[in-house]
Amino acid sequence: MAERYPAWAPPLLAIQFLTRIPVPGTASLSAQQVATGLVQAVGWFPLVGAGIGAITAAIALAAASIWPALVAVLIALAIEARLTGAFHEDAVADFCDAFGGGLTADDVRRIMKDSRIGSFGSLGLILAVGLRAALTLAVIETLPPLLAFLTIVAAASFGRLMVVVLMTLVAPAPQGTGLAKDVASGVSLSMLIKALVTALPGLLGFAMLAPLALGAAALGAWAFLWWFRALLLSRIGGSSGDCLGFAAYVSQLILLLAATAAL
Repeated sequence: MAERYPAWAPPLLAIQFLTRIPVPGTASLSAQQVATGLVQAVGWFPLVGAGIGAITAAIALAAASIWPALVAVLIALAIEARLTGAFHEDAVADFCDAFGGGLTADDVRRIMKDSRIGSFGSLGLILAVGLRAALTLAVIETLPPLLAFLTIVAAASFGRLMVVVLMTLVAPAPQGTGLAKDVASGVSLSMLIKALVTALPGLLGFAMLAPLALGAAALGAWAFLWWFRALLLSRIGGSSGDCLGFAAYVSQLILLLAATAAL
């Protein structure tokens, strides 16, 4: 029987999983409680994403009142990378290396586990971060401050929500290992519903001011996830932590692309 965990554990574990913020209280949990609580923590990912986005947006807008907008955006992204430990950026590099350079499923899995970064990973990371910086710059420069803030927050929450969606669409790869596999294996439809609820604080303001942009982002993300699902199943038979992180980053870019195109 799984060991019971405190009701406060899942949201704190979600913060601990997605950021480098010190979280008090979790050290008292047993290994079994952490493992069980992390599965429930998935439902809190969008809310944690909204918090990360709020910090990034606030720093970018505040810095833009002192320095040029491009400098402000780069400062905000640098602080966010420190806040999250470049969690999803690392996944982008590993995914691009593995799926760009791997010919077989074994090659892909081996390259994803390799801590070194190759040409595919370097180029993929540069383009992904560069595109995000350019889109964030466009948001800061062209949208009113409130809408710019809500757009950046919504993108961060939306990206983490799509991680939960992908977990429900694709099971972990058969030969996958590690914490990501253990967490994703326990995600169910009820967890997706919880994630949709916790995404509301991050998405509601943006939805009220830019409903068409959010609708376009939802359609774009759905098309991407179905294509991505087919790719993962055909190449490695399932998903992995790096694949989930890559999906989060791409989904964040999709909302920013929709916002800058529609607004």
